[in-house]
Amino acid sequence: MTTVLFIHGTGVREPRLTGLLDRIARGLGTVAPGVPLAAYRWGERYGAALAAGGASIPSGPGTGTHRSAGGPGDPEDVTEAWARLYEDPMAELALAAAGAAAHVTPPGVAFPDERPRALLTGLAARGEERAGQLGPGLERAAAELARSPLLSPAAEALDAGELPWVLARALTATVVAAALDAGEPVLADGDTRDAAVEALAARLGAVPAGTERGAVLGLVAGPFVRLGSRYAVRRRRALTDAAHPAAGDILKYLARGEETRRGLRDLVAATEPPVVLLGHSLGGIIALDTLISGPLPGVELLVTVGSQGPFLYETGALPTLVHPDPLPAHVPHWLNLHDRRDLLGYAAEPLFPNRAQDIATDSRQPFPVAHSAYWSDPAVYRAIGERLP
Repeated sequence: MTTVLFIHGTGVREPRLTGLLDRIARGLGTVAPGVPLAAYRWGERYGAALAAGGASIPSGPGTGTHRSAGGPGDPEDVTEAWARLYEDPMAELALAAAGAAAHVTPPGVAFPDERPRALLTGLAARGEERAGQLGPGLERAAAELARSPLLSPAAEALDAGELPWVLARALTATVVAAALDAGEPVLADGDTRDAAVEALAARLGAVPAGTERGAVLGLVAGPFVRLGSRYAVRRRRALTDAAHPAAGDILKYLARGEETRRGLRDLVAATEPPVVLLGHSLGGIIALDTLISGPLPGVELLVTVGSQGPFLYETGALPTLVHPDPLPAHVPHWLNLHDRRDLLGYAAEPLFPNRAQDIATDSRQPFPVAHSAYWSDPAVYRAIGERLP
């Protein structure tokens, strides 16, 4: 009878592994009753561990006292507020707009947004050298901000001294966010960013620097501070303790994976054939790598689930095979399942036509939940069951 040999992914240790195996066994039982499930528990013996008890982890955040042009206050709060603005450059402006009261402009009096809108339009036409150090896109950002429906209510809610700084921060964050979205490096440090804010604020009518900067409006007090980088820095040791098996497993395997592959070869040799290798995430890489490195008698099917093997192969990072070298003839049929929302699942068939078969699943879960939701998806077990030898 066929034995399914499961190779777990990164960071999986007991007691989680036993629970995962129970779940997989139940799923397999719905499509292939009686098929035995075994496990390669490589993480316990070959996985990553902090050998010196975490001595490499800094004990805490820096103690510098530098203050950002984002405003007075705790520098960590200011940094976290900028992180929020990089995610949504209009967040501060939207907060101001939401607080605007009903306002009627008397006849003959300029609307509060007229001057800043005109200044933004002029900035869109001319650009700004200092802001350009952040990256391209300032002119477009200024033009879009000039047309933003948030500008009018924000101009009514903020005084004339604060509004230029809010707009300058929105423009700066927009330029940086665009670079991040495009995968381009952002080389500007905090001083360069703050200089850009000051230059833009001056162009938008701010009073001389140092008198009306103001804090990043409302953002530093929000609950996201506890969930963002400041929280992470303060809890770095706890977070590393929780996450190091996952990141460390990958790094250790890519650097010293031979003993892990040897352990899998030994386990397969001790298992009555036929054998199906079922690898999740890094487990799929281990299974693929081991098969490529030499024949595994008795293995008749390779199944990878949410695995990065194809990506490593294409980028030249797979230890045993470099693109465009083909799969060795001894590698058995390869079934590769990846969820359309799993950002860690990759396609194999385009790289290995006639050798690998891709099946795209859909757990309807967002990433990162989608990366582990395969084991509750009946479509995964149906696909495996239909191909068991």
